[in-house]
Amino acid sequence: MTTIDIDSAITERIVRNGGFELAVYEYGDPSAETVVLVHGWPDTHHLWDAVVPLLAGRFHVVAYDTRGHGQSTRTRRVADYRLEELAADFFAVIDAVSPDRPVHVLAHDWGSVQVWEAVCEQRAATRVASFTSVSGPNLDHLGKWVRARLFRPSPRNLWQPLTQALSSGYTVFSMTPGLNQIFRVVAREDRWQRIVSVMNDTPPSNITLGPTFRRDAIDGLLIYRANILPRMLAPRERRTEVPVQLIVAGRDVAVRPAGYDDERRWASRLWRRDVPAGHWMPFSHPELLATATTELIDTVNGGTVPRGLRRAETGGSKKPFEDQLVVITGGGSGIGRETALAFARRGAEIVLSDINLDAAKQTAELIAAEHGVAHAYRLDVADEAEVQAHATEVFAAHGVPDILINNAGIGQAGGFFDTSSAEFDRVLRINLGGVVNGCRAFGSAMAERGLGGNIVNLSSMAAYSPQQGFSAYSTSKSAVYMFSDCLRAELASRGISVHTVCPGIVHTNIVATTTFSGVSAEEEKRKQQQYDKLYRMRRYTPDKVAEQIVRAVERDRSIVPVTPEARLQLHFNRFAPAVVRFFAARVKLT
Repeated sequence: MTTIDIDSAITERIVRNGGFELAVYEYGDPSAETVVLVHGWPDTHHLWDAVVPLLAGRFHVVAYDTRGHGQSTRTRRVADYRLEELAADFFAVIDAVSPDRPVHVLAHDWGSVQVWEAVCEQRAATRVASFTSVSGPNLDHLGKWVRARLFRPSPRNLWQPLTQALSSGYTVFSMTPGLNQIFRVVAREDRWQRIVSVMNDTPPSNITLGPTFRRDAIDGLLIYRANILPRMLAPRERRTEVPVQLIVAGRDVAVRPAGYDDERRWASRLWRRDVPAGHWMPFSHPELLATATTELIDTVNGGTVPRGLRRAETGGSKKPFEDQLVVITGGGSGIGRETALAFARRGAEIVLSDINLDAAKQTAELIAAEHGVAHAYRLDVADEAEVQAHATEVFAAHGVPDILINNAGIGQAGGFFDTSSAEFDRVLRINLGGVVNGCRAFGSAMAERGLGGNIVNLSSMAAYSPQQGFSAYSTSKSAVYMFSDCLRAELASRGISVHTVCPGIVHTNIVATTTFSGVSAEEEKRKQQQYDKLYRMRRYTPDKVAEQIVRAVERDRSIVPVTPEARLQLHFNRFAPAVVRFFAARVKLT
Protein backbone atom coordinates (compact mmCIF):
# COMPACT_ATOMS: atom_id res chain seq x y z
CA MET A 1 0.00 0.00 0.00
CA THR A 2 1.52 3.33 -1.13
CA THR A 3 1.99 5.96 1.59
CA ILE A 4 2.51 9.72 1.42
CA ASP A 5 3.84 12.45 3.70
CA ILE A 6 0.62 14.08 4.91
CA ASP A 7 2.34 17.24 6.12
CA SER A 8 3.61 18.09 2.65
CA ALA A 9 0.50 17.02 0.74
CA ILE A 10 -2.28 18.74 2.65
CA THR A 11 -4.76 21.26 1.23
CA GLU A 12 -7.03 23.20 3.59
CA ARG A 13 -10.37 24.82 2.92
CA ILE A 14 -13.48 26.01 4.74
CA VAL A 15 -16.92 24.55 3.98
CA ARG A 16 -19.96 26.47 5.24
CA ASN A 17 -23.26 24.97 6.35
CA GLY A 18 -25.64 27.64 7.59
CA GLY A 19 -23.86 29.57 10.30
CA PHE A 20 -21.14 26.95 10.78
CA GLU A 21 -17.70 26.83 9.21
CA LEU A 22 -16.12 23.40 8.92
CA ALA A 23 -12.34 23.05 8.62
CA VAL A 24 -11.62 20.58 5.81
CA TYR A 25 -8.27 18.92 5.03
CA GLU A 26 -7.58 17.20 1.71
CA TYR A 27 -4.83 14.81 0.66
CA GLY A 28 -3.90 12.96 -2.51
CA ASP A 29 -5.09 13.38 -6.09
CA PRO A 30 -8.35 15.41 -6.25
CA SER A 31 -9.34 13.57 -9.43
CA ALA A 32 -9.25 10.17 -7.70
CA GLU A 33 -12.15 8.56 -5.88
CA THR A 34 -12.91 10.42 -2.65
CA VAL A 35 -12.72 8.83 0.79
CA VAL A 36 -14.11 10.98 3.60
CA LEU A 37 -12.89 10.40 7.15
CA VAL A 38 -15.14 11.49 10.04
CA HIS A 39 -13.90 11.58 13.64
CA GLY A 40 -15.80 11.37 16.91
CA TRP A 41 -15.41 12.69 20.47
CA PRO A 42 -13.01 14.07 21.70
CA ASP A 43 -10.95 13.93 18.52
CA THR A 44 -10.30 16.09 15.48
CA HIS A 45 -9.09 15.23 11.99
CA HIS A 46 -5.78 14.29 13.66
CA LEU A 47 -7.43 11.01 14.68
CA TRP A 48 -6.69 9.85 11.13
CA ASP A 49 -3.02 10.86 10.98
CA ALA A 50 -1.88 7.21 10.75
CA VAL A 51 -4.65 6.20 8.31
CA VAL A 52 -4.38 9.06 5.79
CA PRO A 53 -0.90 8.11 4.48
CA LEU A 54 -2.14 4.58 3.77
CA LEU A 55 -5.07 5.79 1.64
CA ALA A 56 -3.87 9.01 0.03
CA GLY A 57 -1.49 7.28 -2.35
CA ARG A 58 -4.52 5.98 -4.24
CA PHE A 59 -7.53 8.07 -3.17
CA HIS A 60 -8.56 11.68 -2.72
CA VAL A 61 -8.74 11.64 1.09
CA VAL A 62 -10.78 14.23 2.95
CA ALA A 63 -10.94 14.71 6.72
CA TYR A 64 -12.70 17.48 8.57
CA ASP A 65 -13.20 18.80 12.07
CA THR A 66 -16.83 18.31 13.04
CA ARG A 67 -18.64 21.26 14.57
CA GLY A 68 -17.48 22.05 18.08
CA HIS A 69 -14.07 20.48 17.47
CA GLY A 70 -10.71 21.62 16.18
CA GLN A 71 -10.80 24.62 13.87
CA SER A 72 -14.51 24.37 13.07
CA THR A 73 -17.16 26.68 14.53
CA ARG A 74 -17.91 26.15 18.20
CA THR A 75 -21.28 26.37 19.89
CA ARG A 76 -22.72 25.84 23.35
CA ARG A 77 -26.29 25.22 22.15
CA VAL A 78 -27.29 21.60 22.71
CA ALA A 79 -29.64 21.66 19.70
CA ASP A 80 -26.69 22.41 17.41
CA TYR A 81 -25.30 18.94 18.11
CA ARG A 82 -28.36 16.98 17.04
CA LEU A 83 -27.64 14.26 14.56
CA GLU A 84 -29.75 15.94 11.88
CA GLU A 85 -27.45 18.99 12.05
CA LEU A 86 -24.29 16.89 12.01
CA ALA A 87 -25.58 14.89 9.03
CA ALA A 88 -26.25 18.18 7.23
CA ASP A 89 -22.62 19.17 7.87
CA PHE A 90 -21.51 15.87 6.37
CA PHE A 91 -23.55 16.39 3.19
CA ALA A 92 -22.21 19.95 2.90
CA VAL A 93 -18.64 18.64 3.04
CA ILE A 94 -19.10 15.87 0.47
CA ASP A 95 -21.00 18.19 -1.87
CA ALA A 96 -18.06 20.60 -1.70
CA VAL A 97 -15.20 18.12 -2.11
CA SER A 98 -16.86 15.70 -4.57
CA PRO A 99 -19.87 17.37 -6.19
CA ASP A 100 -20.12 15.05 -9.18
CA ARG A 101 -19.22 11.64 -7.76
CA PRO A 102 -20.39 9.68 -4.71
CA VAL A 103 -17.88 9.33 -1.91
CA HIS A 104 -16.71 6.47 0.27
CA VAL A 105 -16.72 7.02 4.02
CA LEU A 106 -14.69 5.74 6.96
CA ALA A 107 -16.01 7.02 10.29
CA HIS A 108 -15.31 6.38 13.97
CA ASP A 109 -17.20 6.81 17.24
CA TRP A 110 -19.63 9.77 17.06
CA GLY A 111 -18.39 10.37 13.54
CA SER A 112 -19.81 6.97 12.64
CA VAL A 113 -23.04 7.73 14.52
CA GLN A 114 -23.62 10.90 12.52
CA VAL A 115 -22.76 9.21 9.22
CA TRP A 116 -25.28 6.49 10.08
CA GLU A 117 -27.81 9.32 10.35
CA ALA A 118 -26.75 10.57 6.91
CA VAL A 119 -26.72 7.24 5.05
CA CYS A 120 -30.29 6.55 6.18
CA GLU A 121 -31.41 9.65 4.30
CA GLN A 122 -32.83 9.12 0.80
CA ARG A 123 -30.22 11.22 -1.00
CA ALA A 124 -27.38 9.13 0.45
CA ALA A 125 -28.11 6.44 -2.16
CA THR A 126 -26.57 8.67 -4.87
CA ARG A 127 -24.02 10.51 -2.73
CA VAL A 128 -22.41 7.76 -0.64
CA ALA A 129 -20.92 4.74 -2.41
CA SER A 130 -19.84 2.83 0.71
CA PHE A 131 -19.63 3.32 4.46
CA THR A 132 -17.13 1.67 6.79
CA SER A 133 -18.36 2.13 10.36
CA VAL A 134 -15.94 1.81 13.29
CA SER A 135 -17.12 1.72 16.91
CA GLY A 136 -20.14 3.92 16.36
CA PRO A 137 -23.65 2.43 15.97
CA ASN A 138 -26.85 3.81 14.58
CA LEU A 139 -28.55 4.98 17.78
CA ASP A 140 -32.02 4.20 16.47
CA HIS A 141 -30.95 0.66 15.66
CA LEU A 142 -29.31 0.29 19.06
CA GLY A 143 -32.50 1.49 20.73
CA LYS A 144 -34.57 -1.03 18.81
CA TRP A 145 -32.06 -3.75 19.63
CA VAL A 146 -32.50 -3.05 23.36
CA ARG A 147 -36.30 -3.05 23.08
CA ALA A 148 -36.35 -6.30 21.10
CA ARG A 149 -34.43 -8.10 23.84
CA LEU A 150 -36.38 -6.65 26.72
CA PHE A 151 -39.65 -7.61 25.04
CA ARG A 152 -38.42 -11.23 24.77
CA PRO A 153 -36.86 -11.73 28.21
CA SER A 154 -34.42 -14.58 28.65
CA PRO A 155 -31.14 -14.73 30.56
CA ARG A 156 -29.20 -13.90 27.42
CA ASN A 157 -31.61 -11.22 26.20
CA LEU A 158 -31.51 -9.49 29.57
CA TRP A 159 -27.77 -9.85 30.03
CA GLN A 160 -26.87 -8.20 26.73
CA PRO A 161 -28.69 -4.87 27.34
CA LEU A 162 -27.43 -4.88 30.92
CA THR A 163 -23.80 -5.15 29.86
CA GLN A 164 -24.40 -2.45 27.25
CA ALA A 165 -25.89 -0.20 29.93
CA LEU A 166 -22.86 -0.77 32.13
CA SER A 167 -20.51 -0.03 29.23
CA SER A 168 -22.42 3.17 28.51
CA GLY A 169 -22.49 4.27 32.15
CA TYR A 170 -20.02 7.06 31.46
CA THR A 171 -22.67 8.80 29.33
CA VAL A 172 -24.52 9.73 32.53
CA PHE A 173 -21.62 12.01 33.37
CA SER A 174 -21.43 13.21 29.75
CA MET A 175 -25.08 14.24 29.65
CA THR A 176 -25.48 15.73 33.15
CA PRO A 177 -24.62 19.43 33.62
CA GLY A 178 -22.13 19.79 36.44
CA LEU A 179 -21.19 16.12 36.52
CA ASN A 180 -19.57 16.41 33.11
CA GLN A 181 -16.94 18.64 34.68
CA ILE A 182 -15.29 15.42 35.84
CA PHE A 183 -13.88 15.17 32.31
CA ARG A 184 -11.73 18.22 33.05
CA VAL A 185 -9.69 15.93 35.27
CA VAL A 186 -8.80 13.57 32.40
CA ALA A 187 -8.86 16.21 29.63
CA ARG A 188 -5.11 16.60 29.70
CA GLU A 189 -3.10 15.31 26.78
CA ASP A 190 -0.73 13.12 28.78
CA ARG A 191 -3.49 11.57 30.92
CA TRP A 192 -5.78 10.90 27.98
CA GLN A 193 -2.98 9.33 25.97
CA ARG A 194 -2.22 6.96 28.85
CA ILE A 195 -5.90 6.06 29.24
CA VAL A 196 -6.38 5.34 25.54
CA SER A 197 -3.05 3.50 25.44
CA VAL A 198 -4.16 1.07 28.16
CA MET A 199 -7.64 0.62 26.67
CA ASN A 200 -6.26 -0.15 23.23
CA ASP A 201 -2.99 -1.93 24.03
CA THR A 202 -1.01 0.53 21.91
CA PRO A 203 1.89 2.85 22.81
CA PRO A 204 0.98 6.41 23.86
CA SER A 205 3.10 7.67 20.97
CA ASN A 206 0.49 6.25 18.55
CA ILE A 207 -2.22 8.49 20.00
CA THR A 208 -2.34 11.79 18.12
CA LEU A 209 -4.34 14.61 19.69
CA GLY A 210 -5.11 18.01 18.20
CA PRO A 211 -3.92 21.29 19.75
CA THR A 212 -7.51 22.04 20.83
CA PHE A 213 -7.96 18.73 22.67
CA ARG A 214 -8.75 20.13 26.13
CA ARG A 215 -11.51 22.37 24.83
CA ASP A 216 -12.84 19.70 22.45
CA ALA A 217 -13.15 17.20 25.28
CA ILE A 218 -15.51 19.53 27.17
CA ASP A 219 -17.40 21.25 24.36
CA GLY A 220 -17.97 18.00 22.49
CA LEU A 221 -19.85 16.45 25.41
CA LEU A 222 -22.97 18.29 24.29
CA ILE A 223 -23.38 15.68 21.56
CA TYR A 224 -24.38 13.18 24.27
CA ARG A 225 -27.06 15.45 25.74
CA ALA A 226 -28.44 16.19 22.30
CA ASN A 227 -28.90 12.61 21.12
CA ILE A 228 -28.65 9.72 23.58
CA LEU A 229 -32.00 9.91 25.37
CA PRO A 230 -34.13 11.00 22.36
CA ARG A 231 -32.83 8.13 20.23
CA MET A 232 -32.92 5.45 22.92
CA LEU A 233 -36.39 6.36 24.22
CA ALA A 234 -38.00 6.83 20.80
CA PRO A 235 -35.98 4.95 18.18
CA ARG A 236 -37.04 5.47 14.58
CA GLU A 237 -37.21 2.96 11.73
CA ARG A 238 -34.11 3.90 9.73
CA ARG A 239 -32.94 1.92 6.69
CA THR A 240 -30.13 2.38 4.20
CA GLU A 241 -29.31 1.14 0.72
CA VAL A 242 -25.66 2.21 1.10
CA PRO A 243 -23.26 -0.75 1.38
CA VAL A 244 -22.12 -0.81 5.02
CA GLN A 245 -19.11 -2.50 6.57
CA LEU A 246 -19.07 -2.81 10.35
CA ILE A 247 -15.70 -2.95 12.08
CA VAL A 248 -16.68 -4.23 15.52
CA ALA A 249 -14.14 -3.92 18.32
CA GLY A 250 -14.32 -6.90 20.65
CA ARG A 251 -12.90 -4.92 23.57
CA ASP A 252 -14.88 -1.74 22.96
CA VAL A 253 -15.61 -0.09 26.31
CA ALA A 254 -18.49 1.95 24.87
CA VAL A 255 -20.47 -0.36 22.58
CA ARG A 256 -20.67 -4.10 23.15
CA PRO A 257 -20.37 -6.28 20.02
CA ALA A 258 -23.84 -7.79 20.57
CA GLY A 259 -25.34 -4.34 19.99
CA TYR A 260 -24.73 -4.76 16.26
CA ASP A 261 -26.39 -8.17 15.97
CA ASP A 262 -29.63 -6.92 14.40
CA GLU A 263 -28.02 -4.53 11.91
CA ARG A 264 -28.91 -6.77 8.98
CA ARG A 265 -32.55 -5.70 9.42
CA TRP A 266 -31.77 -2.14 8.32
CA ALA A 267 -28.88 -2.44 5.84
CA SER A 268 -29.49 -4.11 2.49
CA ARG A 269 -25.79 -4.93 1.98
CA LEU A 270 -23.84 -5.51 5.17
CA TRP A 271 -20.41 -6.83 6.06
CA ARG A 272 -19.21 -7.35 9.62
CA ARG A 273 -15.63 -7.82 10.77
CA ASP A 274 -15.11 -8.57 14.45
CA VAL A 275 -11.67 -7.40 15.53
CA PRO A 276 -9.91 -8.18 18.84
CA ALA A 277 -9.22 -4.53 19.57
CA GLY A 278 -10.24 -1.61 21.73
CA HIS A 279 -12.39 1.41 20.89
CA TRP A 280 -9.77 3.64 19.23
CA MET A 281 -8.73 1.47 16.29
CA PRO A 282 -7.57 4.45 14.17
CA PHE A 283 -4.70 4.66 16.67
CA SER A 284 -4.07 0.96 17.23
CA HIS A 285 -5.02 -0.60 13.86
CA PRO A 286 -4.60 1.98 11.07
CA GLU A 287 -3.43 -0.59 8.51
CA LEU A 288 -6.45 -2.80 9.18
CA LEU A 289 -8.87 0.11 8.71
CA ALA A 290 -7.17 1.28 5.52
CA THR A 291 -7.17 -2.24 4.08
CA ALA A 292 -10.78 -2.96 5.05
CA THR A 293 -11.95 0.34 3.55
CA THR A 294 -10.04 -0.27 0.33
CA GLU A 295 -11.38 -3.81 0.00
CA LEU A 296 -14.96 -2.59 0.33
CA ILE A 297 -14.36 0.16 -2.23
CA ASP A 298 -12.94 -2.32 -4.72
CA THR A 299 -15.83 -4.71 -4.09
CA VAL A 300 -18.62 -2.20 -4.62
CA ASN A 301 -16.79 -1.07 -7.76
CA GLY A 302 -17.10 -4.59 -9.17
CA GLY A 303 -13.65 -5.94 -8.34
CA THR A 304 -12.73 -9.38 -7.09
CA VAL A 305 -14.05 -9.84 -3.57
CA PRO A 306 -11.18 -10.64 -1.16
CA ARG A 307 -11.46 -13.66 1.09
CA GLY A 308 -11.73 -11.55 4.24
CA LEU A 309 -14.63 -9.54 2.90
CA ARG A 310 -16.40 -12.64 1.60
CA ARG A 311 -16.18 -14.07 5.11
CA ALA A 312 -17.50 -10.83 6.59
CA GLU A 313 -20.61 -10.62 4.40
CA THR A 314 -23.80 -11.22 6.38
CA GLY A 315 -26.87 -13.10 5.21
CA GLY A 316 -27.04 -16.40 3.40
CA SER A 317 -25.80 -19.79 4.57
CA LYS A 318 -22.14 -20.75 4.74
CA LYS A 319 -20.11 -23.73 5.76
CA PRO A 320 -18.41 -23.32 9.17
CA PHE A 321 -14.97 -22.48 7.73
CA GLU A 322 -15.96 -21.11 4.34
CA ASP A 323 -13.66 -18.33 3.08
CA GLN A 324 -11.02 -19.17 5.67
CA LEU A 325 -7.43 -20.12 4.86
CA VAL A 326 -5.90 -23.03 6.78
CA VAL A 327 -2.15 -23.76 6.68
CA ILE A 328 -1.12 -27.28 7.75
CA THR A 329 2.38 -28.73 8.05
CA GLY A 330 2.92 -32.48 7.79
CA GLY A 331 -0.18 -32.69 5.64
CA GLY A 332 0.97 -35.59 3.48
CA SER A 333 -0.34 -38.36 5.71
CA GLY A 334 -1.85 -39.32 9.04
CA ILE A 335 -3.31 -36.63 11.27
CA GLY A 336 -2.19 -33.84 8.92
CA ARG A 337 -3.97 -35.34 5.92
CA GLU A 338 -7.18 -36.07 7.81
CA THR A 339 -7.18 -32.59 9.35
CA ALA A 340 -6.78 -31.03 5.92
CA LEU A 341 -9.73 -33.07 4.65
CA ALA A 342 -11.84 -32.20 7.70
CA PHE A 343 -11.38 -28.44 7.30
CA ALA A 344 -11.80 -28.62 3.52
CA ARG A 345 -15.13 -30.40 3.93
CA ARG A 346 -16.22 -27.48 6.09
CA GLY A 347 -15.40 -24.96 3.39
CA ALA A 348 -11.82 -23.93 4.14
CA GLU A 349 -9.13 -23.35 1.54
CA ILE A 350 -6.11 -25.48 2.45
CA VAL A 351 -2.39 -24.83 2.11
CA LEU A 352 -0.60 -28.02 3.09
CA SER A 353 3.06 -28.91 3.18
CA ASP A 354 5.13 -32.02 3.79
CA ILE A 355 8.74 -33.12 3.53
CA ASN A 356 7.38 -35.54 0.89
CA LEU A 357 5.93 -33.41 -1.90
CA ASP A 358 4.26 -36.37 -3.60
CA ALA A 359 2.38 -37.19 -0.40
CA ALA A 360 1.28 -33.55 -0.07
CA LYS A 361 0.04 -33.59 -3.65
CA GLN A 362 -1.94 -36.76 -2.96
CA THR A 363 -3.72 -35.02 -0.08
CA ALA A 364 -4.48 -32.05 -2.31
CA GLU A 365 -5.91 -34.41 -4.93
CA LEU A 366 -8.15 -36.04 -2.32
CA ILE A 367 -9.46 -32.61 -1.35
CA ALA A 368 -10.00 -31.64 -4.98
CA ALA A 369 -11.91 -34.88 -5.55
CA GLU A 370 -14.37 -33.68 -2.90
CA HIS A 371 -14.65 -30.29 -4.64
CA GLY A 372 -12.39 -28.54 -2.16
CA VAL A 373 -9.46 -26.21 -2.78
CA ALA A 374 -5.94 -27.16 -1.69
CA HIS A 375 -2.36 -26.21 -2.55
CA ALA A 376 0.58 -28.54 -1.91
CA TYR A 377 4.15 -27.54 -1.05
CA ARG A 378 7.34 -29.30 -0.02
CA LEU A 379 8.68 -28.09 3.32
CA ASP A 380 11.31 -29.05 5.85
CA VAL A 381 9.91 -27.51 9.03
CA ALA A 382 13.26 -27.88 10.81
CA ASP A 383 14.84 -25.32 8.46
CA GLU A 384 13.89 -21.85 9.75
CA ALA A 385 14.93 -20.07 6.55
CA GLU A 386 12.92 -22.50 4.43
CA VAL A 387 9.84 -22.05 6.61
CA GLN A 388 10.14 -18.27 6.39
CA ALA A 389 10.49 -18.44 2.60
CA HIS A 390 7.48 -20.75 2.46
CA ALA A 391 5.43 -18.29 4.53
CA THR A 392 6.40 -15.42 2.23
CA GLU A 393 5.31 -17.46 -0.77
CA VAL A 394 2.00 -18.37 0.88
CA PHE A 395 1.28 -14.74 1.79
CA ALA A 396 1.87 -13.64 -1.79
CA ALA A 397 -0.17 -16.41 -3.40
CA HIS A 398 -2.96 -17.03 -0.92
CA GLY A 399 -2.83 -14.45 1.88
CA VAL A 400 -2.37 -14.61 5.65
CA PRO A 401 -3.89 -17.76 7.17
CA ASP A 402 -6.81 -17.69 9.56
CA ILE A 403 -5.79 -21.03 11.07
CA LEU A 404 -2.26 -22.42 11.39
CA ILE A 405 -1.80 -26.10 12.26
CA ASN A 406 1.75 -27.13 13.19
CA ASN A 407 1.43 -30.88 12.79
CA ALA A 408 4.69 -32.11 11.25
CA GLY A 409 6.68 -34.40 13.52
CA ILE A 410 8.67 -37.62 13.82
CA GLY A 411 8.82 -40.51 16.30
CA GLN A 412 11.90 -41.65 18.21
CA ALA A 413 12.44 -44.26 20.92
CA GLY A 414 15.36 -45.71 22.80
CA GLY A 415 17.29 -45.19 26.00
CA PHE A 416 18.86 -41.79 26.60
CA PHE A 417 22.42 -43.09 26.54
CA ASP A 418 21.67 -45.05 23.38
CA THR A 419 20.37 -41.90 21.67
CA SER A 420 23.15 -39.93 20.04
CA SER A 421 23.25 -36.15 20.37
CA ALA A 422 22.57 -35.91 16.63
CA GLU A 423 19.42 -38.04 16.97
CA PHE A 424 18.27 -36.09 20.02
CA ASP A 425 18.83 -32.75 18.28
CA ARG A 426 17.02 -33.94 15.14
CA VAL A 427 13.91 -34.78 17.17
CA LEU A 428 14.00 -31.35 18.82
CA ARG A 429 14.60 -29.52 15.55
CA ILE A 430 11.60 -31.13 13.88
CA ASN A 431 9.08 -31.65 16.69
CA LEU A 432 9.80 -28.45 18.61
CA GLY A 433 11.69 -26.33 16.09
CA GLY A 434 9.08 -26.98 13.41
CA VAL A 435 6.35 -25.64 15.70
CA VAL A 436 8.44 -22.62 16.71
CA ASN A 437 9.39 -21.88 13.10
CA GLY A 438 5.79 -22.11 11.95
CA CYS A 439 4.52 -19.85 14.70
CA ARG A 440 7.25 -17.30 14.05
CA ALA A 441 6.75 -17.20 10.29
CA PHE A 442 2.94 -17.34 10.12
CA GLY A 443 1.86 -16.28 13.61
CA SER A 444 3.61 -12.93 13.40
CA ALA A 445 1.72 -12.07 10.22
CA MET A 446 -1.57 -13.16 11.81
CA ALA A 447 -0.89 -10.91 14.80
CA GLU A 448 0.10 -7.96 12.61
CA ARG A 449 -3.05 -8.32 10.48
CA GLY A 450 -5.11 -7.72 13.60
CA LEU A 451 -8.06 -9.99 12.81
CA GLY A 452 -7.28 -12.73 15.31
CA GLY A 453 -7.13 -16.39 14.34
CA ASN A 454 -6.19 -19.83 15.61
CA ILE A 455 -2.89 -21.68 16.01
CA VAL A 456 -3.00 -25.43 16.62
CA ASN A 457 0.18 -27.06 17.88
CA LEU A 458 0.42 -30.85 17.93
CA SER A 459 1.90 -32.05 21.20
CA SER A 460 1.29 -35.52 22.64
CA MET A 461 0.20 -37.46 25.69
CA ALA A 462 3.95 -38.06 26.01
CA ALA A 463 4.30 -34.37 27.01
CA TYR A 464 2.98 -35.19 30.48
CA SER A 465 3.80 -38.92 30.65
CA PRO A 466 7.34 -39.58 31.87
CA GLN A 467 8.46 -42.99 30.62
CA GLN A 468 11.59 -44.90 29.84
CA GLY A 469 12.86 -44.97 26.30
CA PHE A 470 11.23 -41.74 25.13
CA SER A 471 13.49 -39.01 26.51
CA ALA A 472 13.97 -37.22 23.18
CA TYR A 473 10.39 -37.55 21.95
CA SER A 474 8.73 -36.71 25.27
CA THR A 475 11.06 -33.77 25.81
CA SER A 476 10.18 -32.34 22.40
CA LYS A 477 6.45 -32.72 22.98
CA SER A 478 6.63 -31.37 26.52
CA ALA A 479 8.46 -28.34 25.17
CA VAL A 480 5.70 -27.84 22.58
CA TYR A 481 3.16 -28.00 25.41
CA MET A 482 4.86 -25.28 27.48
CA PHE A 483 5.73 -23.19 24.41
CA SER A 484 2.06 -23.22 23.48
CA ASP A 485 1.08 -22.12 27.00
CA CYS A 486 3.47 -19.17 26.79
CA LEU A 487 2.42 -18.25 23.27
CA ARG A 488 -1.25 -18.42 24.26
CA ALA A 489 -0.62 -15.83 26.96
CA GLU A 490 1.26 -13.53 24.58
CA LEU A 491 -1.30 -13.69 21.77
CA ALA A 492 -4.46 -13.46 23.89
CA SER A 493 -4.60 -9.68 23.49
CA ARG A 494 -4.33 -10.11 19.71
CA GLY A 495 -7.39 -12.36 19.58
CA ILE A 496 -5.35 -15.38 18.48
CA SER A 497 -6.24 -18.62 20.24
CA VAL A 498 -3.55 -21.26 20.72
CA HIS A 499 -4.73 -24.87 20.97
CA THR A 500 -2.46 -27.65 22.27
CA VAL A 501 -3.56 -31.03 20.91
CA CYS A 502 -2.26 -34.09 22.76
CA PRO A 503 -3.05 -37.38 21.01
CA GLY A 504 -2.66 -40.64 22.89
CA ILE A 505 -2.33 -43.98 21.14
CA VAL A 506 -3.33 -43.22 17.55
CA HIS A 507 -2.48 -45.38 14.56
CA THR A 508 -0.57 -43.28 12.01
CA ASN A 509 2.45 -43.94 9.83
CA ILE A 510 4.66 -42.18 12.41
CA VAL A 511 4.74 -45.48 14.32
CA ALA A 512 6.03 -47.49 11.36
CA THR A 513 8.74 -44.89 10.71
CA THR A 514 9.85 -44.29 14.32
CA THR A 515 13.60 -44.44 14.88
CA PHE A 516 14.72 -46.88 17.60
CA SER A 517 18.16 -45.95 18.93
CA GLY A 518 20.73 -48.45 20.11
CA VAL A 519 19.46 -51.42 18.11
CA SER A 520 20.38 -53.02 14.81
CA ALA A 521 18.50 -52.25 11.62
CA GLU A 522 16.82 -55.64 11.80
CA GLU A 523 15.73 -55.10 15.38
CA GLU A 524 14.48 -51.60 14.57
CA LYS A 525 12.37 -53.02 11.73
CA ARG A 526 10.94 -55.67 14.04
CA LYS A 527 10.02 -53.08 16.67
CA GLN A 528 8.42 -50.82 14.07
CA GLN A 529 6.23 -53.66 12.84
CA GLN A 530 5.42 -54.77 16.39
CA TYR A 531 4.26 -51.33 17.57
CA ASP A 532 2.50 -50.57 14.33
CA LYS A 533 0.44 -53.73 14.85
CA LEU A 534 -0.33 -52.82 18.46
CA TYR A 535 -1.41 -49.30 17.50
CA ARG A 536 -3.55 -50.67 14.67
CA MET A 537 -5.28 -52.96 17.16
CA ARG A 538 -6.11 -49.87 19.27
CA ARG A 539 -8.34 -48.79 16.33
CA TYR A 540 -8.08 -45.08 17.02
CA THR A 541 -7.54 -43.55 13.60
CA PRO A 542 -6.23 -40.08 12.63
CA ASP A 543 -9.61 -38.91 11.32
CA LYS A 544 -10.87 -38.98 14.92
CA VAL A 545 -7.99 -36.71 15.94
CA ALA A 546 -8.84 -34.39 13.07
CA GLU A 547 -12.40 -34.04 14.33
CA GLN A 548 -11.06 -33.15 17.77
CA ILE A 549 -8.86 -30.46 16.21
CA VAL A 550 -11.82 -28.96 14.35
CA ARG A 551 -13.88 -29.02 17.54
CA ALA A 552 -11.06 -27.35 19.49
CA VAL A 553 -11.04 -24.45 17.04
CA GLU A 554 -14.84 -24.19 16.99
CA ARG A 555 -15.14 -24.26 20.79
CA ASP A 556 -11.90 -22.41 21.55
CA ARG A 557 -10.45 -25.21 23.67
CA SER A 558 -6.90 -24.57 24.87
CA ILE A 559 -5.72 -28.05 25.94
CA VAL A 560 -7.11 -30.99 23.99
CA PRO A 561 -6.16 -34.49 25.18
CA VAL A 562 -7.26 -36.91 22.47
CA THR A 563 -8.24 -40.51 23.33
CA PRO A 564 -9.44 -41.68 26.75
CA GLU A 565 -5.96 -42.63 27.95
CA ALA A 566 -4.65 -39.15 27.10
CA ARG A 567 -7.42 -37.50 29.12
CA LEU A 568 -6.96 -39.89 32.05
CA GLN A 569 -3.19 -39.43 32.07
CA LEU A 570 -3.53 -35.62 31.99
CA HIS A 571 -5.64 -35.61 35.14
CA PHE A 572 -3.60 -38.34 36.80
CA ASN A 573 -0.36 -36.42 36.26
CA ARG A 574 -1.94 -33.29 37.76
CA PHE A 575 -3.34 -34.88 40.90
CA ALA A 576 -0.94 -37.76 41.53
CA PRO A 577 2.39 -36.95 39.85
CA ALA A 578 4.36 -39.03 42.35
CA VAL A 579 2.40 -42.12 41.34
CA VAL A 580 3.13 -41.41 37.68
CA ARG A 581 6.85 -41.12 38.42
CA PHE A 582 6.75 -44.31 40.53
CA PHE A 583 5.44 -46.39 37.63
CA ALA A 584 7.67 -44.65 35.09
CA ALA A 585 10.72 -45.83 37.01
CA ARG A 586 9.51 -49.42 37.04
CA VAL A 587 7.81 -49.98 33.68
CA LYS A 588 9.74 -50.07 30.42
CA LEU A 589 7.68 -49.93 27.22
CA THR A 590 10.40 -50.12 24.53
